[in-house]
Amino acid sequence: MAGRTYKTEAVVLRSLRLGEADRILHLYTIERGRVGAVAKGIRRTKSRFGARLEPLSHVEVLLHQGRGELQTVTGVDLLHSHRAAREEPYRLGVSLVGLEAVLRLFPEPEANPRAFTALTRFLEVADELEPLPGRPPRLDPVALAFQLKLLWVAGYLPHLASCVECGEESALVGFSPAGGGAVCRGCSAGSFPLSPAGFAAIDRLLHRPLVEVAGPGLTERDAREALQVVTASHEYHGGFRLRTLTA
Repeated sequence: MAGRTYKTEAVVLRSLRLGEADRILHLYTIERGRVGAVAKGIRRTKSRFGARLEPLSHVEVLLHQGRGELQTVTGVDLLHSHRAAREEPYRLGVSLVGLEAVLRLFPEPEANPRAFTALTRFLEVADELEPLPGRPPRLDPVALAFQLKLLWVAGYLPHLASCVECGEESALVGFSPAGGGAVCRGCSAGSFPLSPAGFAAIDRLLHRPLVEVAGPGLTERDAREALQVVTASHEYHGGFRLRTLTA
């Protein structure tokens, strides 16, 4: 069966060395979701693709699909390099959290335009972030909000308005990963505690645009509670923990 070539928008999620000059790329595409591809000769000094296929890059890529699992990059146009994020350590740290979250939550070659649009918007906001003194990138409000929104897009929206077990709307005291949401005191077995401020902060991160949550408005305590909800949801629903959240 002959292969075929097609063009699509993509974001480079990860780049791995292959042999002396090639790289394997993990791409998230608007038309096919997650795609693996080989960029041949990309590590050579005179490569015409080189700088265009770094992680974070938003590109229009020409891919050839043959018989194997990995497709081949035959052309690429750079749409947005996200150089501002790549060259500042804090912004880069935030961006890498988002890339890994997409990599793990959407591992299949299945189109999800909402996830792709969310990813490109996240990278645009990350370009403009101001580092928060004393705060690691994993506790940045934009990194947390993006991960919560990805859980929503993936079908794991945390339910915060009432107890997921009995429907009680007041006296919510914890979060149940198995139930996927808030629990009251009487239904708190198997949950971990969340403060009222933590519930409110997570709700804001979920429902406000990324650009509106950027900055120092989120306390470190609230950020840590939001991170606990994110990591517990990843572990329960996906069976993974992001390396960028434990570094």
